[in-house]
Amino acid sequence: MAWVCIGIGSNIEPERNIRSALAELRRRFGALTVSTIYANPAIGFAGDDFLNLVVKFDTDLPVRALVAQLREIETGYPPRGGEAKFVSRALDLDLLLYADLVLDDNGVRVPRPEITRYAFVLRPLAEVAGDRRHPLLGVTLAELWTRFDQSRETLWPVTLPCAIHE
Repeated sequence: MAWVCIGIGSNIEPERNIRSALAELRRRFGALTVSTIYANPAIGFAGDDFLNLVVKFDTDLPVRALVAQLREIETGYPPRGGEAKFVSRALDLDLLLYADLVLDDNGVRVPRPEITRYAFVLRPLAEVAGDRRHPLLGVTLAELWTRFDQSRETLWPVTLPCAIHE
C-alpha cells in the first residue's frame, strides 16, 4: 500500500462536482483524509473562481493504474473550452504525490511541479500531509508552505452546504 495525495479542483458547478467526486473517490479507494476547501480566482484565464482541495488515501494500485482511474472519473465532467491547460473545468483530478516516488515518464510527473508553484495546491496539501517530505526537495510540505510567498495568491476557505468529510 502506498499513500497518495490527489488535488481536486472545479469552477463549473464546483460544489456539486466536488461532492460527487469525493463520493466516487471514497467508493473506489475507501477512507479519505480531506483538506479544507479553498476558493481562489482563476489563474491564467478569465473565469469563475475555483474551489480546490487535496485528499490523501492509501492504494495498492500502481501509479499508472491510479492515474487511469482519475482520468476515468474526470471523463464524466468534461471541461468547457477543450483540453487547454487554462480553461474552466467541471472537475480536475491531479496526482500530486505517490509516496516518495519520483517519476517523469510519458506525461505522468510525480511529484507534480504545481506543488511549489501554487498556493491552492500547497496549502491544502500541507494540511493533509504536512509531515511528509517533498521527494525532490527533502523538506516537509508544512515547511514548504511556511516558506511560500503567500502574498502572491488569494485563497479563502469555504464550507460546502453539506458535509464532505464523512
